[in-house]
Amino acid sequence: MRENDGMRTAGINHLALVCRNMQETVAFYDGILGMPLVKTVALPDGGQHFFFDCGGGAMVAFFWWPETPAAAPGIAFVEDFPSKPKSAVGSMNHLAFDVEQGELSACLDRLQAAGVKHVPVVVSHDDSPMGVAAEMHNGVFVQSVYFTDPNGIMLEFAATTKTFTPEDVRHEPRGATVEV
Repeated sequence: MRENDGMRTAGINHLALVCRNMQETVAFYDGILGMPLVKTVALPDGGQHFFFDCGGGAMVAFFWWPETPAAAPGIAFVEDFPSKPKSAVGSMNHLAFDVEQGELSACLDRLQAAGVKHVPVVVSHDDSPMGVAAEMHNGVFVQSVYFTDPNGIMLEFAATTKTFTPEDVRHEPRGATVEV
């Protein structure tokens, strides 16, 4: 592990997103996902900024304004998972909430009962060429349930299934040559 002489953080405080309708956002995050609404702010321009407790001392927050540009699926966020999983540089691909592995089935049931668009199975991620496994095995490092919120934002309930070691960092970073 390398030394870090720079800034130190204690984790994520909050992630701020933009919603199309604060009422449906409160109904989804507080009502369906059970993330308590803990702070509301009325903005001077007529907008709102609301914060939801997503556990572990972190929050997910939303801005809403009376006039906001339309959603941009495939640019600002994933257009359709798993068939079109990419989003643009600088966008948010998805937001994953940490859950216990034993809670994943209950998460699926709750999403189904609420009529939330979701991938209908628990996805087991591993280091195989496809990156997913049909069954749980020692190489699975996280199990996930993917779904979308009313704004089309891709969300995930994620359960880490192993402790990472230095051997888990074995790929060199890649990318196009960038001219400065």
